This record gives sequence, structure tokens and C-alpha cells, in this order.
Amino acid sequence: MKLAPLSDRVVLKQLEAEETTKSGIILASSAQEKPQEAEVVAVGPGGIVDGKEVKMQVKKGQKVIYSKYAGTNVKLDDEEYIIVKQDDILAIVEK
Repeated sequence: MKLAPLSDRVVLKQLEAEETTKSGIILASSAQEKPQEAEVVAVGPGGIVDGKEVKMQVKKGQKVIYSKYAGTNVKLDDEEYIIVKQDDILAIVEK
């Protein structure tokens, strides 16, 4: 099944939480912080939102950082996704 976001929405797949610290300490799953970094899976077409034209600035495959409490969690075909507005994306991660 494929998700096709509408308007200025973006579908994200959250990256896995770190299981060890930089110093090598293994974290219990309850101590792992939910990462705010995700991969863009699908991007809506943009268009007119609240009377303003919105151009999409992210592309499929990019890694992004999004607001901590943003979006809607969706489970589809045993995969979990987050659907956010483009405004909830704070930065594109470039390496």
C-alpha cells in the first residue's frame, strides 16, 4: 500500500533510536529517547494553503529533523509513519 499525502503534508519514517551512548553504555528501551530525525517517504503536491501558495522544499529520500510533538502517527502494513505539515520540518540533514 502507498501513502500519497495531500496539500503541504509530508510522510516521514522515523529513524531508529540509539541503543548505546557515545561512551558505549547500552540503554534500556525505556531510556531511549524518541529521535526527531526521520527520512522523507512521500511529499504532497503543495498548492494553496490558508490563502498562501506553498512550494514543497523537501524531497523523497532526504533526512530531516521535525518538531518534537508534530504530526500524526500512522501504522500501515506493519510499518509506522508520521504525517506532518511541511512547516513542522525544522531542518534538512546534509552529510
